[in-house]
Amino acid sequence: MDSDTRQNRIVEFARTRGRVEVASLADELDVASETIRRDLKVLAGRRLLKRVHGGAVPLETAAFESGVEYRSQVDLAQKHRIAAEAAKLLHGAETVYLDEGFTPRLIAERLAEQELTVVTSSLLAAEALAHSSTVTVLLLGGRMRGRTLATVDHWATDMLRGLVIDVAFLGTNGISLEHGLTTPDPAVAAVKNTAVQVARRPILVAAQSKFGESSFCRFAQVRDFESIVTGAELSAAEARRYEELGPVVIRA
Repeated sequence: MDSDTRQNRIVEFARTRGRVEVASLADELDVASETIRRDLKVLAGRRLLKRVHGGAVPLETAAFESGVEYRSQVDLAQKHRIAAEAAKLLHGAETVYLDEGFTPRLIAERLAEQELTVVTSSLLAAEALAHSSTVTVLLLGGRMRGRTLATVDHWATDMLRGLVIDVAFLGTNGISLEHGLTTPDPAVAAVKNTAVQVARRPILVAAQSKFGESSFCRFAQVRDFESIVTGAELSAAEARRYEELGPVVIRA
């Protein structure tokens, strides 16, 4: 097997499994561990994978975006902490926007007892609030993306533009000082950008692994957010670098 074929297989495995390990890849592809480490270095340089201890995880690109099942398994404890901290930031809000993604769905669970109107593009968030007797849910229309179970396109953005939202909880595929907030899909970026524009208080909820990463489509700048809620895994020094651009960074 030549190196290009082997590296393509490694990327495929990472995207399917969510993570690959050096030792298991060496056995599966019948090559030395050092060969796999070189392959991972090459793939990390091409921004297809991100090196982690003992292996690698896939990076999200214009050609690949992780699905709901993968997101619900990665950084799970951290995402629960982020959701719990974010839910404390309502400060009297009556209308809330919940973005697509697993962390906003966790926030939805924590809002079920509140007196609120919740607008969302996410079927997962709507489901979490379906049986609440105190929350009115407005689900944005549009084309449903099967990978994330969320709606996009002009039906969604047109509906959002007619609203004024007190607080918007948004996720991201990547956040960096250089490129701001990014996501692989232009249709998703359009919905996120519209939500940022119509919200009085946009709040970003993002695991530490999203920091320093960038994807295809920018939907906002760091300065557009009032607050960023992330995990304590983000260093205090790194948090200060983002705070210098405007938002308060809360490390849960």
